[in-house]
Amino acid sequence: MTVLSPVELDSLCTCAETFSKTGLSPKQKIVACWSRSAALLITGEHQCVCVHGAGSSGLVSESEGCQDVLITESCLTLRFTHTVQCWSLHRNGTALVWSEELNTAEKTENALPLPLVPGGYIASKPPFFRPLPIQLRSVSLALGTEHAVLLTASGTVYTWGHGSHGQLGHGTLVSEDEPRAVEALWGVPMKSVAAGGWHSACISAGGDLYVWGWNESGQIGLPSKGLREERQSGEERIEQDKLKGRKKENEGTADVFISIQAFPALVDVSEATEIKKVSCGSRHTAAITSTGDLFTWGWGLYGQLGHGSRCSSDEPKIVEFFSNGKMSVEDVICGLWNTFVAAVPKERVPS
Repeated sequence: MTVLSPVELDSLCTCAETFSKTGLSPKQKIVACWSRSAALLITGEHQCVCVHGAGSSGLVSESEGCQDVLITESCLTLRFTHTVQCWSLHRNGTALVWSEELNTAEKTENALPLPLVPGGYIASKPPFFRPLPIQLRSVSLALGTEHAVLLTASGTVYTWGHGSHGQLGHGTLVSEDEPRAVEALWGVPMKSVAAGGWHSACISAGGDLYVWGWNESGQIGLPSKGLREERQSGEERIEQDKLKGRKKENEGTADVFISIQAFPALVDVSEATEIKKVSCGSRHTAAITSTGDLFTWGWGLYGQLGHGSRCSSDEPKIVEFFSNGKMSVEDVICGLWNTFVAAVPKERVPS
């Protein structure tokens, strides 16, 4: 089923009934991949994970006491106080494929968010654990299809992996085996990072959004030739063919299209507002402004942009479902082809 506009999730998992008996509203965290999503629910001392999607739906019995969760098409990663476990996902249940004891002596209060763990990070394929250089004081990590984007405590962004679509932001299409600082962002401290299929994004301490990588579907918010051509009717194309000669006479007014942006580019999402959260799907991007508005852009064939259609866009567009409904968006998570949002009525937003 394709959902073109946002719909409310009344019940996220089979343990919702357990929480309802306590009379408490659980805190929720959603993570998503292509065909599955996982919900971490926390109320008081009770925590559990519920998985929904292809072939595996329901409460994960091994998740009691879980503090963080990460999901891919093949594995479910659970972080507990002292261990990290990777479980394979099967139609007949789950099976433990990897486990690692955590050295939490240095971080007992502020645990690193998955996929980061002390000393390294959790990869989506065996051997699951990958070490990081000791000198990198990592605070956040985002994994794309073939690359990684890391944020350090100083606000510096490092990238590595495949660079064939400019997703590393080093100005080339060359791959990097080890973390390398994105020099174009030096001197501009960043506060968060995100990675899509083959594109990347980060938000500066001042609330500016920078993006780079593949722009085939307009996912980095720059003009995409393919999308512009799709929007043109047959008559419009004929008329443009007639005008080609005139455009050549004045090349300075010709449209400039970007298929690959190998350096970070500043994207103006909304005038006079800062960006407080960004998330990337395979070929789409979503961002929340400081005023609680949600903007999405990129590929929209599966309705992942939330604009009520299957249309794609190479320009950030506000999701009117929330703005017209007087709702403030607090969080957004993009799966490969879907988008999850947490929103509250604006009258409930703290002043």
